[in-house]
Amino acid sequence: MHLDLDAFFAAVEQRDKPSLRGKPVVVGGTGGRGVVATASYEARTYGARSAMPTVEARRRCPSGTAFLSPRFEAYRASSLVVMEILRTRSPLVEQVSVDEAYVDLSIATDPPGWAEGRLESWTRELVEEIRAATGGLTASVGVATSKMMAKLASEMDKPGGRTILRPGTELEILHPMSVRAIAGVGPATAARLRTFGIESVGDLAKVSQADLVAIFGTSHGAGLHALAMAQDEREVVAEREAKSISVEETFETDITDPHFLQTELLRMSAKVAARLGSAELFARTITVKARHHDFSTQTRASSLPFATGDDAVILREGRRLLAGLDVTGGLRLLGLGVSGLTGHAQEELEFEGRGTAYPQDVLDLPDVRGVIETAEEPQGAEVAGELATRVRSGWRTGQDVRHADHGAGWVWGSGLGRVTVRFEGPRTSPGPIRTFPVDDPRLASTTVPDWRETPSAAC
Repeated sequence: MHLDLDAFFAAVEQRDKPSLRGKPVVVGGTGGRGVVATASYEARTYGARSAMPTVEARRRCPSGTAFLSPRFEAYRASSLVVMEILRTRSPLVEQVSVDEAYVDLSIATDPPGWAEGRLESWTRELVEEIRAATGGLTASVGVATSKMMAKLASEMDKPGGRTILRPGTELEILHPMSVRAIAGVGPATAARLRTFGIESVGDLAKVSQADLVAIFGTSHGAGLHALAMAQDEREVVAEREAKSISVEETFETDITDPHFLQTELLRMSAKVAARLGSAELFARTITVKARHHDFSTQTRASSLPFATGDDAVILREGRRLLAGLDVTGGLRLLGLGVSGLTGHAQEELEFEGRGTAYPQDVLDLPDVRGVIETAEEPQGAEVAGELATRVRSGWRTGQDVRHADHGAGWVWGSGLGRVTVRFEGPRTSPGPIRTFPVDDPRLASTTVPDWRETPSAAC
């Protein structure tokens, strides 16, 4: 079974913000160079979609569309509930992303089998349980004999669909589809296949494996041939081995200020180290990615003689790599990542002595000390990232806040020294809107609301 939570980020926002229910919502980067992460189904009717530049989504969507910054803590909380439900159904769950998973039903605690009607009721009960446990989130489900076919099935009847492809029906379903339906066939491969007159999966299935190998090489060619015949032997695996961890930031304007870039690297190193810690991993290779004003992209990497999870070490190497790049023309994107992951670390102390404190020139940068001190607290990377964001651009649209007098709400918008807040929550009615000075000491960022709690009155 493949399960996909529908328009997940946007659906969580609509659940937690009752005034947005039934209205177009776009989640992603809200600046001039932002990219859409998720669009609600209401926004999709106007052409908004994932990976679209936010400026294009703004052009297409009507006035009143909510453009919100992501709240990853809220998404993780709902994802955790869903994944735990899946694990009560089967011990073998492969979580692919925060909103997507495969489940092996052959070893389910109560195997539904292929009996007519049984699988339909089993999946219906599952999605109803998810809806109740998450405050109304919907999921689309596909069941088939392989991962590829199950994923295709889950996409056939969105949102909230339950599609079952029984054994023996695979080719009938698959062959009329575009070759883009095949896992691993992107725009470049599809364009190359098109030069041979291959448009559908059925067309691809008529090409011999030998010819596909001659065109695409042994591994890719043989893989295309097998998938075109619905032959997918991949198993559901409970643990997915991480190969790399990285974070990126696309800037609203090209950045030439080295101090700004240093602050960004500091924030990124804290976040990367936190993710390493959560995964109980250490890394040997540090990589910096820089996209210039002309869209050219450079990467620089270096490998350490030891594996580390220390954010100061990651920062130090990132700074050294960035120093080797010419940024005078301006950067539109900066990224920091680690790879060469291992479950074991040999501390730098054994090679160079401690020396992993933040360099003084970093400590002297504006706003950096507050970021560092916050990052050293529990869940520090998330707090550091929020602080760095607020230093740069103020309150984020969609951000959870609490006012000493008016209670919990979220940022409706900010600018010109003011911030507007809508006071409502997942279990309240649509609430009132009030505006405050941007530095109002009674207004503070807060944790995400719990949709399971009894609401307190908004005023």
